[in-house]
Amino acid sequence: MVLGKVKSLTISFDCLNDSNVPVYSSGDTVSGRVSLEVTGEIRVKSLKIHARGHAKVRWTESRNAGSNTAYTQNYTEEVEYFNHKDILIGHERDDDNSEEGLHTILSGRHEYAFSFELPQTPLATSFEGRHGSVRYWVKAELHRPWFLPVKLKKEFTVFEHIDINTPSLLSPQAGTKEKTLCCWFCTSGPISLSAKIERKGYTPGESIQIFAEIENCSSRVVVPKAAIYQTQAFYAKGKMKEVKQLVANLRGESLSSGKTETWNGKQLKIPPVSPSILDCSIIRVEYSLMVYVDIPGAMDLFLNLPLVIGTIPLHPFGSRTSSVSSQCSMNMNWLGLTLPERPEAPPSYAEVVTEEQRQSNLAPLGACDDFERALPGPLFAYIQEFRFLPPPLYSEIDPNPDQTTDDRPSCPSR
Repeated sequence: MVLGKVKSLTISFDCLNDSNVPVYSSGDTVSGRVSLEVTGEIRVKSLKIHARGHAKVRWTESRNAGSNTAYTQNYTEEVEYFNHKDILIGHERDDDNSEEGLHTILSGRHEYAFSFELPQTPLATSFEGRHGSVRYWVKAELHRPWFLPVKLKKEFTVFEHIDINTPSLLSPQAGTKEKTLCCWFCTSGPISLSAKIERKGYTPGESIQIFAEIENCSSRVVVPKAAIYQTQAFYAKGKMKEVKQLVANLRGESLSSGKTETWNGKQLKIPPVSPSILDCSIIRVEYSLMVYVDIPGAMDLFLNLPLVIGTIPLHPFGSRTSSVSSQCSMNMNWLGLTLPERPEAPPSYAEVVTEEQRQSNLAPLGACDDFERALPGPLFAYIQEFRFLPPPLYSEIDPNPDQTTDDRPSCPSR
């Protein structure tokens, strides 16, 4: 049969990474080849490609219009990010079966290159959710007279990069909550929860170090827990549909009445998950760390700490800073910092830096090492000015004593 002359139609991408997976970002050039293999000579009107990227949401809800009638309400919305078409062979018109302007393709395998640029504006990361998706694809269409078109679609992945090395994503997240249980006319002591994590931004595969203190002054046995949740939000026609999914969790030790548990960097690993989607108008993907106390027979006491799952991991300098802060956090209880009764005074400025050292380090720029030469002028001047200034005078008397008092009820165990 003549139809069997088209043996295969395939699409391949020129990948930008070593894993040979087509992954791109906004502003990248997507290139590849359409391969056509035929077993005999064929005549072709056109070979086209159509590339498109869009976000789309869709869900249905049942409505009651009366006692015996009901109908289904559809909610749909779509955002298009780009729409590119190109002709690799032939002409634009494919709606006739004219023999004019046909191209002859000989038996064998033939490759046709294509290339297009993704928009410079931010794109939503590829995503597949319960009520919506963000998809990017290239479709090839082979048109011949008197035959149905041969079509093939192949998707590629787009990551809108999120750099977690930004100040807002490196800031610690913390919170404190307390709950008092009541049973008729009896009131038990409070259950208190304080939790902190080192930063807001993480990448898949990292472990979140959780610092927490749970104090149980109630009469019940409670269990501290932590979990990472993904929240998918879909928007259409002024409505919102939300889906919440558990990503990872951990469990602490059971706490009887009067007991306290402290987490000094308890680790919860982030599994392979899609990055946060924060810039799409109809789909949002957000994450949160919930640290909570499971209370039998009552509402749980919980803290929600927002997370952002990014694509660019912590830089070496940032990871060193994080590691140092982590070690500090593990060596001291940030929830209730206890200091010695009489702290030892630091050494005097003269004991640390001699006058000769101070004068030698205030030398002009030409006398400095290569690292300092590379610093910008204003920044280097700032370092030189404040590098060897003496610290403020040390005093063991707090000039601004805290006048507040702690009115929380004390735990019976203390």
